[in-house]
Amino acid sequence: MKKSIFQGLFFLFSFFASWFLLSKINWVSILKVQKITDETEEKLGDIFWNIINKSEVEDTNPFAKNALDSIVSKICLENNFDRELIKIHIVKKDEINAFAMPNGHLLVYTGLIETSANQEELSGVLCHEIAHIQLNHVMKKLIKEVGLSTLISMTSGGGGTEIIKETIKLISSTAYDRSIEKEADIKAVDYLLKSKINPEPFANFLFKLSKKESETSNYFSWISTHPDSKERAEYIIGYSKNKGKDFEEIISMKTWNRLKDNINH
Repeated sequence: MKKSIFQGLFFLFSFFASWFLLSKINWVSILKVQKITDETEEKLGDIFWNIINKSEVEDTNPFAKNALDSIVSKICLENNFDRELIKIHIVKKDEINAFAMPNGHLLVYTGLIETSANQEELSGVLCHEIAHIQLNHVMKKLIKEVGLSTLISMTSGGGGTEIIKETIKLISSTAYDRSIEKEADIKAVDYLLKSKINPEPFANFLFKLSKKESETSNYFSWISTHPDSKERAEYIIGYSKNKGKDFEEIISMKTWNRLKDNINH
């Protein structure tokens, strides 16, 4: 009986203590900051892409765009993502790289497509970058390293072009924290499995890059931004072991080969 009374009192105390603490939180201020952050992210994504689009050459080949769109659309559909939130841009550049920007912009260099041995390798990299978008890693990194006030200034014309370019370089050529990279890798495997895409080629891609990690050339950009490729490949293999079956191709081999041919010309 005493135990029941004690438990009841403890429950009431916990309830009122939680209510008191929650009442002290300035929810209006928190929601206001979140709204400002969301609006800033939307504007930043467009500003960053406009800057890149002026200095780089976008691959506007309809076949290449449609092939990548088919892969991304399948991944989004099977993982219940809003497809409209992922904005794919193919950039003509020999570097092996892909990176996520604010507001769902995802840049894929033609060098990455050329180097991918199959669509599963490419899908793994795309899933990794989509994970950065879905987990809000991009804005968290920018707010941590640049500051929200500076980012807001960029969207209102207060940040010069050079500052904006340096900020773009931060997300395109600087690694995330190891824990964040691992989180994106694990999520990428989950996305692949739900899409019935074999995750093993993604690990193979990382093994392949790990053999080139000693090279200092910027040609292998995805190595410098995603270090410890061998270790990552090993835990991807371990995490995905005995998971998934009846894997499928999203695009046909004919389409994949034609995509590679289109990219090379």
